[in-house]
Amino acid sequence: MAFDLEGLYRTTYDSVVRFLYRKVWDADRAEDLAQEVFMRALAHQPEKPRSWVFAVAANIARDEARAAFRRRKHLVLISHEPSAAPAANDDVEEAMDHAEQEAEVKRALAMLTPRDREVLLLWDAGLSYPEIAEQTQLALGAVGTTLARARQRVVEAHDSMEGQRAEHRANARS
Repeated sequence: MAFDLEGLYRTTYDSVVRFLYRKVWDADRAEDLAQEVFMRALAHQPEKPRSWVFAVAANIARDEARAAFRRRKHLVLISHEPSAAPAANDDVEEAMDHAEQEAEVKRALAMLTPRDREVLLLWDAGLSYPEIAEQTQLALGAVGTTLARARQRVVEAHDSMEGQRAEHRANARS
């Protein structure tokens, strides 16, 4: 059977970008990294392309995180550029809400163990339990348990943050 890069790209690109975004938290960078994943798929023509793509995406994201850490470690911020003033108050509030929600997701995911986070993100990207098991080296039966635990912990973390935010708003009004 011939390797179908076009079909693989069409059916998994959005999921790969979403998976990478949740690893690097930069939409443009996630798209760039996804392109790299598919270029490697073209070169390697893997037997199990869907699982392979996500395994490569995870490795690329890990490498990206290491490189970003090294860059941050060596860079010194010497100037700040003023940001443009928003056009309307609604836009500002919407942007602030979005940024706050994104920060909460990051914090909730950060509370998970690396394995739980990986399983949750792979599941969210649309991988099947067998594909998740293959990529993470978990037993197939452990995938569901790990996923359930990860989901529960994310919900608990979100609920906790939501409670803290509600308390903060109530204190601000007083």
